[in-house]
Amino acid sequence: MCKPSTIAIDGPAASGKSTIGYYLAQRLAYLYLDTGALYRAVTWAALQQGLPIMDEACITRLAEEVEIDVLPPAVEDGRQYTVTLAGVDITWAIRTPEVDRAVSPVSIYPGVREALTQQMRRIAAQGRVVMVGRDIGTVVLPHADLKIYVVASAEERAHRRLLDRTQQGCAPDFEQMLQEIRRRDEIDSGRAAAPLRPAADAVMFDTTSMTKEQMFDAVEQLVDSFACDSGG
Repeated sequence: MCKPSTIAIDGPAASGKSTIGYYLAQRLAYLYLDTGALYRAVTWAALQQGLPIMDEACITRLAEEVEIDVLPPAVEDGRQYTVTLAGVDITWAIRTPEVDRAVSPVSIYPGVREALTQQMRRIAAQGRVVMVGRDIGTVVLPHADLKIYVVASAEERAHRRLLDRTQQGCAPDFEQMLQEIRRRDEIDSGRAAAPLRPAADAVMFDTTSMTKEQMFDAVEQLVDSFACDSGG
């Protein structure tokens, strides 16, 4: 049967888009690409070179010059993909607290977003990819075969984040987590460059009351219905 070769998945924080995207990639034997990894790679490179994160022009030049690739897992160590910069595996290096603290401003620079959009499109041009982010269906891959926009209530997303943080040994307050979720939504939806919004032809996918198993069943049905609609 015909399957969508490029699948774009967008949505706000903690909506379930990454869980769904990784499952689909595994199910279809596609490359899974969480686009946040590219912004982390640029941030890591800037820190390694001692570049000032708040210097937008400097960080933009770096993003235009670095060669980033996202590949299938090269090592069985729990990774969902392999990230390389100039051929060097930096998959786990980009997940440090230092990168966590610095990536936010890097990800909102318009020049950085434009440079990394070109890299994402280059990777997606190979086909058989599930790409997850916040502007994939609208900006990065506007002609993706299938676009899914994943949503869930702010309260449910705050609850999910609370469970994640608790499992990591933290004890955050629910109201604080809810405020963080809402603040992130405002930032993502209100930014000048590629604001968070569903593409006009995206399938809306509400996970508020779904278990993971229900999410997986529903998204599989969605892909199967695409195959039928495409004529097989």
